Amino acid sequence: MYFTFCPVLISCSGAATRPSAMKPWAVGLGPPPPLPLPLLLLLLLGAALVRGPPPPRRYTPDWQSLDSRPLPDWFDKAKFGVFVHWGVFAVPAWGSEWFWWHWKGEGLPQYEQFMSENYPPGFSYADFGPQFTARFFHPDTWADLFQAAGARYVVLTTKHHEGFTNWPSSVSWNWNSNDVGPHRDLVGELGRALRKRNIRYGLYHSLLEWFHPLYLLDKKNNFKTQFFVRAKTMPELYDLVNRYEPDLIWSDGEWECPDTYWNSTEFLSWLYNDSPVKDHVVVNDRWGQNCSCHHGGYYNCQDKYKPESLPDHKWEMCTSIDKVSWGYRRNMVMSDVASECEIISELVQTVSLGGNYLLNIGPTKDGLIVPIFQERLLSIGKWLSINGEAIYASKPWRVQLEKNTTSVWYTSRGMTVYAIFLRWPENGVLSLKSPVTTSTTQITMLGIQKDLKWSTEPEGLLIYLPQLSLFTLPVEFGWTIKLTGVE
Repeated sequence: MYFTFCPVLISCSGAATRPSAMKPWAVGLGPPPPLPLPLLLLLLLGAALVRGPPPPRRYTPDWQSLDSRPLPDWFDKAKFGVFVHWGVFAVPAWGSEWFWWHWKGEGLPQYEQFMSENYPPGFSYADFGPQFTARFFHPDTWADLFQAAGARYVVLTTKHHEGFTNWPSSVSWNWNSNDVGPHRDLVGELGRALRKRNIRYGLYHSLLEWFHPLYLLDKKNNFKTQFFVRAKTMPELYDLVNRYEPDLIWSDGEWECPDTYWNSTEFLSWLYNDSPVKDHVVVNDRWGQNCSCHHGGYYNCQDKYKPESLPDHKWEMCTSIDKVSWGYRRNMVMSDVASECEIISELVQTVSLGGNYLLNIGPTKDGLIVPIFQERLLSIGKWLSINGEAIYASKPWRVQLEKNTTSVWYTSRGMTVYAIFLRWPENGVLSLKSPVTTSTTQITMLGIQKDLKWSTEPEGLLIYLPQLSLFTLPVEFGWTIKLTGVE
């Protein structure tokens, strides 16, 4: 074989070729013979490899382009996460995490009275900062609890509307957890503990700050200027992404301004195109007053959002164990605390309708998670250890809710259907109208080894539940029937 593209003709053995041995086509005296098909295919493959894969798609800074980005699938598979609201508001620990606004922004009488009865005259909100010590914050202890709760992701407040940052932000001088209070990087410490346990890490960040002078100046200018965004908001977001490489950014504090003020689309196009987390990061929809439930990654729509039917876009319900506040309150009472039954009902309903369930706790100023919050989280973990097969990585079924003698919520995985019922039928027989049985139908209850007996009757599929006391059942509330071979 000879290579005609070399200036000197050399044989495959490396020896110079004598003119008399040269083929006519090798010196331009005739057309070359056609290449064998295998060799031609090999050359074409080589050319494709040289060119390499096509460049990744670039997203432009407009909602039409940004909204077209596929949501990384880890988020839909995760289903359950823990929200952590923690900041200087945990020092007064009264009313809610909006303490500063209710006190100084609105001047509510009960907050004025609380301050006059408990703190000396002239005491400012900034004076709470040194008391936010996080003295008993052990990130591995928190991470162990969240893992035992069955959480697949955790979202921590890096900065709430008060402006205090839980990391050493260079644009929050003397109002961050490194300069004041704990003298620790709380965001970094928790992130390392979670990642050792393969739990995804999300960062909550408030775009606005109630009383920042530059934000108040922009507000006075009807948000025609962007002094606050350029000096504070955007530097913080870029710093958080580059420093901690989060799996999720949970934006908030957007409601007073349009996304054009916040430069949201510019940030998101960088996040999706060039950031260190561009391939797997997930964001929510709070990027401007016109965005909620319309633009972004998945939708929150509003706090404690509960759609009544299956949405056509991925969504998340965020709610709190303390039904009155997101931050820790010393004046919390038991009637304010969501029960295990309420939490599991919400989790099941949310997942059946295609959503994720993000459940909030508020730690104390010392970094402790109070026992009632621990108990609720551990009870969810116990329930998921039995019923998680019907929750994690599940998809909505063709029917989501069926109401007869008890409410039944459906999920599915592949060809398997799960029916989760929230109240035990008095006669011990569960009646289902939606599943259609076949010759291969098998029916079991998660946590029970044996198949269940069943029959098809005019009123539907009748499932004869195990004859066990509630104390010997695998869980005390929310039981799951697994159906294979049904339509």
